[in-house]
Amino acid sequence: MTSEHPDMRASDAERERVAEVLREAVAEGRLQMEEFEQRLDATYKARTHGELEPLVRDLPAPDGVVAPVGPGSSPARTGSTGVNWAARVGGPATSTGAFAFWGGFRRKGTWTVARKFTAFAMWGGGEIDLREARFEDREVVVRCFTIMGGMQVTVPPELDVEVRGIGIMGGFGDRASGEGIPSPGSPRVRITGFALMGGVDVERKRTKAEKERERERARQLKKGSGEE
Repeated sequence: MTSEHPDMRASDAERERVAEVLREAVAEGRLQMEEFEQRLDATYKARTHGELEPLVRDLPAPDGVVAPVGPGSSPARTGSTGVNWAARVGGPATSTGAFAFWGGFRRKGTWTVARKFTAFAMWGGGEIDLREARFEDREVVVRCFTIMGGMQVTVPPELDVEVRGIGIMGGFGDRASGEGIPSPGSPRVRITGFALMGGVDVERKRTKAEKERERERARQLKKGSGEE
């Protein structure tokens, strides 16, 4: 099916619908595992309907019709992406800020984000990864300031995120607000700040471990289908 708006930004829900079609296809033997992995990786990197459509153009949807991409298509099954937020909210912060001058900083893995986290980079760079992080409170503000430097903020698809940043002779890229589907109990994270002659990029992305779980799930589906 061809979208009437190939340049329209794809949502996480639409990416999940495509991923579900790919899982069904590999379970039925329509795709080899190597091709499934390539298409699944391309699915989670896709930004527009036009990038998603070729991935399922030659495949039927689970109900036997051509797989749709767009607002009118049916919801995806998202049970495999649920997050137990209750276990990740609360407790003392392990970091309240980060600073880089002619260097870099990294906040990644299991760490606890303060209610107000402030990061500054000048002639340097920083990485803030919230995909496996804990949160001191359900309302968190991450402030990013960079001067002739850069920052990368990575968030999981299930997190409730709002981005309000300003770029002055630079950019405050937002590839996260409005695209995700916050799961129940998700904390709310507001990302603010400014970039002067530099850049801040915010994007949603799954971890390598989550992608591997998707591949393992597809292998199990294919194995189960072959045993029937």
